[in-house]
Amino acid sequence: QSRQESPEERPQFPGASAEFAERLEFIQPNVLAGIPVYRVMDRQGHVLRPSEDPQLPKEQVLKLYKTMTLLNTMDRILYESQRQGRISFYMTNYGEEGTHVGSAAALDASDLVFGQYREAGVLLYRGYPLELFMAQCYGNASDPGKGRQMPVHYGCPERHFVTISSPLATQIPQGRSLGFWGKSSGILGQEIPVSLGKEPRESGTESLGFGQKECGAFWGRNLGNLRRNGRRKVPEPRGPFPGSDPALPAAARGPGYGLLSIRVDGNDVFAVYNATREARRRAVAENQPFLIEAMTYRCGLPESCSGTPGSPWKSSRIGHHSTSDDSSAYRSVDEVNYWDKQDHPISRLRHYMANRGWWDEEEEKGWRKSSRKMVLEAFEQAEREPKPPPHLLFSDVYLEMPPRLRRQRAELERHLETYGEHYPLQQFQK
Repeated sequence: QSRQESPEERPQFPGASAEFAERLEFIQPNVLAGIPVYRVMDRQGHVLRPSEDPQLPKEQVLKLYKTMTLLNTMDRILYESQRQGRISFYMTNYGEEGTHVGSAAALDASDLVFGQYREAGVLLYRGYPLELFMAQCYGNASDPGKGRQMPVHYGCPERHFVTISSPLATQIPQGRSLGFWGKSSGILGQEIPVSLGKEPRESGTESLGFGQKECGAFWGRNLGNLRRNGRRKVPEPRGPFPGSDPALPAAARGPGYGLLSIRVDGNDVFAVYNATREARRRAVAENQPFLIEAMTYRCGLPESCSGTPGSPWKSSRIGHHSTSDDSSAYRSVDEVNYWDKQDHPISRLRHYMANRGWWDEEEEKGWRKSSRKMVLEAFEQAEREPKPPPHLLFSDVYLEMPPRLRRQRAELERHLETYGEHYPLQQFQK
C-alpha cells in the first residue's frame, strides 16, 4: 500500500511542479508520446471540427491562396535565373508557404516581424511589390538595400519587416531586445515583435533568447516565436544529436522556459492562422510570450531520409536548401513528389476552396497565367536596371562618415579613374 505524501513532503524546489520518485528510472525518449500536432483540415481540404474553422471570408482565403501561389511562381523563376547565372544566389520557399501566409494573416499589419531568410511570403502577403523582391535579388539601383545584402535578405520598414540576417535564431534575441526596449521606453506601443524561422538545433542563440522570458513576459510587447521544424539544413555524416527523435522538438523546450507552446501542421494554413491569432491575443491580453512549432516537409540526416518514405518529421523542404545545394544526393525523387503532390499547403487550401465552390480549374489556369506574367515583367524590369553607384559602399554606416571611410572612398575613386577600363562600370549607375 502506497503511503500518501503530505504537501510538506513534496518537492519544494523553487519553480518545481513534480512528485518525488523512489524508483531509479531514467526518462526514455523513445517511449515518450510525441507532442500532438494541431490541424484544422485533412489533406483533402475538409475541416475536421467545425468549431476550429476560422470562418475567413472568401476574399481573404483567396488572398492566402494567391499569395502562396505567387510566391511559388516567383521562386521558380528566380531559382532558374540563378541557374542561368543571372543572379548570384537564391533560396526557395517550396512547401513552407502555409506557415508564411497563415502567420502573416493572423498578425496586425503593424506587428514587427523579424524574419529568417525563408519568410518571403510574409512580406508578399503584406503587399511588398514584386519589383522590389527582384531588385533585392539583383542588387540593382532600385534595391532599398543598395545592393549590399545577399539575395533573399529583404527588409521593409513601411511593412514592419526587419531586414533579414542569415544566422539561424538571431531573430529571437533581436526581437526580445526590441520588446524590452520598447516597453521600458514607452515608444513601441502595441507593436509586438514576432520572430519566424527554422528551428536551429546547431545554435545556442535560441536557448539564449528563450531564457530571456522575463524580458517578454514582464516588460511586455511580447515576442511570438514561430519556428519551422527542421533538423539540419543539409545532410552531414554526423549530427549534433545522433539518434535524436523529433518527438522532443522545439515545442518541448518551450514549457521549460515558461513559454506557452503548441505544435501545428505547417501544411495547414488555417492551423497556423488559428495558433498565431490566439497566441497574439494572449500576448496582448496577458503579456505572455509563446512558441509555435510549425511542422513542414523538411530534411535532416541521410539516415533519416532512408526511413519511411514521406515521413513528415524526417524529411526536407520540397526545394533544395539553396542554389548551393543538390538535395537529390540525399533523398529520393519519389519522396519529394509525394509531398509536392499529396500533402502541400497550396493543394490543401485549393481543395478547401473547391469544396466550397470558390475556385475551379478555369480560374486556376487564368491565375497561373496572369501571376507568371506579373513575375516575369518584374524580373525583366530588374534585369534592365543598373547597379548602384560604387560610392554607396561607404554610406549608411555612420551618421557622419568618419575620416577613415572618406579616405577609403577617395582611394576607390582614384583606383577606378586609373583602372576603370578593367571593370564593367557601364553596368553601374552614374
